[in-house]
Amino acid sequence: MENIKASSKKIIINYGILLGIVSVLLGVVMYITNAYKDPHWIYSVIGFIVLIGVISYGIKAFKTSNNGYLILMDAIKIGLGIALIGGIIGAIWSFTLTNIIEPDYTQQVLEVQREKMIEQYPDFSQEQIDQSMAIAEKFSTPFVSIALSIIASLFFGFIISLIAGLVMQKKQDLY
Repeated sequence: MENIKASSKKIIINYGILLGIVSVLLGVVMYITNAYKDPHWIYSVIGFIVLIGVISYGIKAFKTSNNGYLILMDAIKIGLGIALIGGIIGAIWSFTLTNIIEPDYTQQVLEVQREKMIEQYPDFSQEQIDQSMAIAEKFSTPFVSIALSIIASLFFGFIISLIAGLVMQKKQDLY
């Protein structure tokens, strides 16, 4: 029996681009519906379901092209690759939104956060609110946001691919 392993490169690229496109479409819907400043929790759920679905289908496609065999390391490699490409495409959209389409995006989001903080914590002094907003502003720069979104994509991509790999793994007999 030949021990030929399918290439994962094409699957990673195709499913990574698919994940990125769907993520951008979700971002466009959020922008068009004006939900980008203070998104409803359903957008996070939809984004997470998309991430799970695309990574799982990518791993399954690799397993199918590999004659039904899959080892855990291949599943993790494919999942992380898909998450990285999707995360980079999503980060490009985020950068485009925050610097070209809506240059004052960060200030708009910070203002919404300030209003929510005043609403949720009426006992906070103005100094406490200002300190909290200063910390939030440091983490709201475009490059920090992009880095954090790629790191989050990789983290969840790892968890999803680990679980999907454990469920779908089937080792090839070597005898």
